[in-house]
Amino acid sequence: MDTTAAESADKVAGVARAATRPAVVPMTSVPRAAWHRLGDAAVQANGFYAADYALAAATLSHRPGLLLAHADNADRDLIGLLPVVSAWHALHLPVPALIARQAYSPLSVPLLHRDAAVTAAGALIDAAAAAGARVLSLPAMTLDGPAFAALQAAMSRRGLRTVIHNRHERAAFDATQESEPYLRAGLGGKRLKELRRLRNRLADDGAVAFAIASTPADVAAALERFLALEAMGWKGAGGTGLGQNANDAAFIRAAAAGLSVDGRIQIAELTLDAAVIASGLVIRQGPQALFFKIAYDETQARYSPGVQLTLELTHHFAADPAIALVDSTADAGHPMIDHVWRERLPIGDLLIPTMPNDPIAGAIIALMAARRTARSLAKRLLHALANPKEKRP
Repeated sequence: MDTTAAESADKVAGVARAATRPAVVPMTSVPRAAWHRLGDAAVQANGFYAADYALAAATLSHRPGLLLAHADNADRDLIGLLPVVSAWHALHLPVPALIARQAYSPLSVPLLHRDAAVTAAGALIDAAAAAGARVLSLPAMTLDGPAFAALQAAMSRRGLRTVIHNRHERAAFDATQESEPYLRAGLGGKRLKELRRLRNRLADDGAVAFAIASTPADVAAALERFLALEAMGWKGAGGTGLGQNANDAAFIRAAAAGLSVDGRIQIAELTLDAAVIASGLVIRQGPQALFFKIAYDETQARYSPGVQLTLELTHHFAADPAIALVDSTADAGHPMIDHVWRERLPIGDLLIPTMPNDPIAGAIIALMAARRTARSLAKRLLHALANPKEKRP
């Protein structure tokens, strides 16, 4: 069989297999053991799609489901997984599209088994097509690495064209490096010396300590301190702290409780006389860590407690042989983390037409772009109205 015929057969067989079972299944239909095994064997890690996190986050979404890929063996081993919701529930757009959107999850890399990544990626696309979706959207997808390569290969086999919107970069840390030379090279000797001077001045006010909560009991206690600290700051004033909404608080407590059982979440704390002045939530999956949330005591802002915590985490990750990369999960151009961590992850919204040369998919993708532009303009307008005295270029 020539290559073209093989690819056509692969496409037909994939769609046929997808059509024999529900294309989008309930979040609770996958055994956690199988989900955990896939996460550990994924060609590219994504802690936000770990079972304990994703199932907790599902409580904040309307009708979430899963696209799945299974091996063609007797055990039907799970080789691919992607949480999705409809375009209506994600974007309020009445179009046939599925969106890999999950609450508090700024990364949409699907879980693809390392031994069958391209097959798994193709099966997820086929499942989306079988569900009637003309477009499968992966917002906040990393645009390099093995998962992206697998998706591109699967799309090529199906005659599909890659469409990427909203390209940007966010800070990351290559944790295989030694922390001290890394920080000095990035911040510069003068800035690093100033931060250490501030740390010494902070120590004049009391005992300064850095600690990592890892056990279930320690994580549960540290999480409550994090939520209290976050509520004291600007997020608390705006009512957007994780602990200020009952559903959000229940989500993060459930996620942390599940993840802490096998050490998949850590909470870093910087304390002054045992009082927390900076705290950060870190999710771990394989060789990757996700610096998920940070909060700090704004009354101590003169000492840069958030930066001090990040410096401590840099040393912590560099000393951990299990971690190779730390994703800041921050917005592009973040004023703090961009100056500390110098690596950049290319991120974008990957939009996958599920059928080749489909004009309806093209129209849906154009509509999504128009909606994003309108939202961006509205945000800038609201910011301008809220800050009338801010100098404009």
